[in-house]
Amino acid sequence: MAEEVRRSVPFRGGGFLPRPLGIVGPLVFVAVIGLWEAGCRAGVIPPLVLPAPSEALAALEYLVETGLLWKHVSASMQRLVLGWTIGTVLGMAVGISIGLFSLARAGLAPVVAAIFPIPKIALLPLFVIWFGIGEGSKVATILFGTFFPTVIATYGGVDNVERGLIRMGQSFGLSWWSIVRKIILPGALPAILPGFRISAAIAIVLLVAAEMIGAEFGIGAYILLAGSLMAMDELIAGVAILSVLGLTVNWLIARAERSLLRWRL
Repeated sequence: MAEEVRRSVPFRGGGFLPRPLGIVGPLVFVAVIGLWEAGCRAGVIPPLVLPAPSEALAALEYLVETGLLWKHVSASMQRLVLGWTIGTVLGMAVGISIGLFSLARAGLAPVVAAIFPIPKIALLPLFVIWFGIGEGSKVATILFGTFFPTVIATYGGVDNVERGLIRMGQSFGLSWWSIVRKIILPGALPAILPGFRISAAIAIVLLVAAEMIGAEFGIGAYILLAGSLMAMDELIAGVAILSVLGLTVNWLIARAERSLLRWRL
């Protein structure tokens, strides 16, 4: 008998899982900053329009040496963490209620749909009147802007949970709370956690806008002052701080996704 020829068949069940290519991101950043620096040094990019990254780095070093960097970043982080945390917790509570209870859906879903499209920055003067020009109005702006996308992401995730799993839990005699805790909430997490990314980005935008009104310290206040003085290197340094803040928040949410959604792999 002829000997059977065996050949390996490539694995084709990867499920479109992304491959970790961690070096690509830093290389893109280095390439963009390198081209930017070269363009500024060659005179292609006027310094008044866009200063070189080395000048922005010098402005950052000055902030570190004077201790102003920590004052601005700590003030912004306190407002961001407080407003985003409260808005997220309240948004998840309301979103879960809309997803689980017909009365809450009938009463609250239209209100959320009506208020969500309103630009929250436009309501900042109203918050200043209500809460004063201090920390209250700034935290309220971030809270309000974070609340609505979290509500929509949460009750959308609850609605998308496979109903067959819920019926199976009911047929096995699980209690209402057990079904919510073991089936609905884990099933809704793939929609809720990406909603955190969106709400965090909105929170950072609103943070900068709120700090441009009556704030002594904060990244937004620093950027506003730099723009008023036409100090473009300091303005770019402030934007770089915001970029690092956004990357940090995105990394933390990504770590939470990998930890909480490990069951999907």
